[in-house]
Amino acid sequence: RLTDVQDGGHVQGREFGPLLHTAQATGPRQPAPAACFVQRWQAGRGVFRSAAAFEASRAACAPALKRSDAARGARAAYPPELQLPEAEAEEDSALKPDEVVARLDRYIIGQAEAKKATAIAIRNRWRRLQVTGPMRDEITPKNILMIGPTGVGKTEIARRMAKMIGAPFIKVEATKFTEVGFVGKDVESIIRDLVDSAIIMVRAKLVDKKRAEIVLKVEEKILDQLVGENSTTNRDSFRALLRQGLLDTRTIDVEVPEPKRSSAMDPSGGNAQPMNEIMIRFDKLLQQSPGRRAERKQMTIAESRPVLEEVFSEKIITEEEVKRAALHAVEQEGIVFIDEIDKICSRTEYRGSADASSEGVQRDLLPLIEGSTVTTKHGNINTDHILFVCSGAFHQCKPSDLLAELQGRLPIRVELKGLTEDDLYRILTEPATSLIRQQIALMATEAVTLTFGDDAMRKMANIAAQVNREVENIGARRLNTVIERVMENISFTACDRVGTAVHIDEAYVDSQVGEMVTKTDLSRFIL
Repeated sequence: RLTDVQDGGHVQGREFGPLLHTAQATGPRQPAPAACFVQRWQAGRGVFRSAAAFEASRAACAPALKRSDAARGARAAYPPELQLPEAEAEEDSALKPDEVVARLDRYIIGQAEAKKATAIAIRNRWRRLQVTGPMRDEITPKNILMIGPTGVGKTEIARRMAKMIGAPFIKVEATKFTEVGFVGKDVESIIRDLVDSAIIMVRAKLVDKKRAEIVLKVEEKILDQLVGENSTTNRDSFRALLRQGLLDTRTIDVEVPEPKRSSAMDPSGGNAQPMNEIMIRFDKLLQQSPGRRAERKQMTIAESRPVLEEVFSEKIITEEEVKRAALHAVEQEGIVFIDEIDKICSRTEYRGSADASSEGVQRDLLPLIEGSTVTTKHGNINTDHILFVCSGAFHQCKPSDLLAELQGRLPIRVELKGLTEDDLYRILTEPATSLIRQQIALMATEAVTLTFGDDAMRKMANIAAQVNREVENIGARRLNTVIERVMENISFTACDRVGTAVHIDEAYVDSQVGEMVTKTDLSRFIL
């Protein structure tokens, strides 16, 4: 059908004029995407001269149409309580505390005290930036210590908080660091990793800000390859086809610059103090030199777009601009989440051990949390105003077993409660991105309408709570295991169920997961 269209035998209407002209002017013809025919046919436009050609094309497109129609209707078939939420508002660093808690409630169940503490911390950061004069530098963030079992939302609260305000964020495990003088990573690598993630975040923001300019330059570059740099003939026609995606399968020559070599001069990967400063400056000159090598490759227009966007984004956005903004963001808005801090804590009667990842790491964290200057390959970072959020279960020890100096640098203590069966049920039903909604969205891509009964969700919460009590309490993470067992057969056969509806009730959940509960005692001994 598509070849006939380009031959001009079965198409009429001005919409296809540029396509016909392109097919005649560019020599070897390539088929246009089937999506364009699907869209025209769905819109009800009469583009075929003969009824036979129309019926033949409709029959060829029927499977794709059935799948797309069913996928579009799947969302409308969701129960009201499981409707997918609209897109969240953009990042906002000036949120009020009650607004922060309201947004966190969309994703995290319970833990009101922890949400309140993080909301106050966010607002105090904004308040400090409104203070003028030398007083601003004297106001430091009040670091937070979260105490609670695993799987109750400690990490999720900190991660959502950083994403909400668009702040540089990094999560690290306290046990991966060793005391200075031992082989391993020192705690200053936390700040270096934070700077690296901030550079990626800032660059992405600047690219989004200048997206229109970058896309326009990429479009002109592709058109230069299609019609010639100085040619104006048919340029507008090709531009229209390009924007509609009808030329994505064409092959063009693209000059791909060789990858950057910033990490080659630093074998430590940025986790230790950089090597010779002269070598780093020399490497910068090589990267910025106009004679930088480029390899000419043939690729389709669809494949060339991200490559060309990266090339033009590097030309429009300078590296110094990115670094300057990233360093400022880290110093003023950075958030560090240190998990498992109780694992580097020894009980009072066992203090003074020779463990390289114990009290020595606590002592190294003291200046970092209190405020010090850390040298990175991108510049010096002052940690005075970086917010540190530490967490731990503290099963084998107590928060008072931490070094007294470290306790003083974590003034806000929040205790998170364990999850009950009702909490697990709420986790399945209330959050905007709950596991139930995720499964519904995944099945909708296969044009399968998936629904869960309330009895099924209560049964899954009951099973998760029971296994947590009898085997090991891993909190809300147990729900992942239960749901995957429930969805195993449905996910495996979803490709063959296009356009069907699947309802999950309590009996089905029990048939899929009931065996797991009866064998919980044996699972203790399975390696």
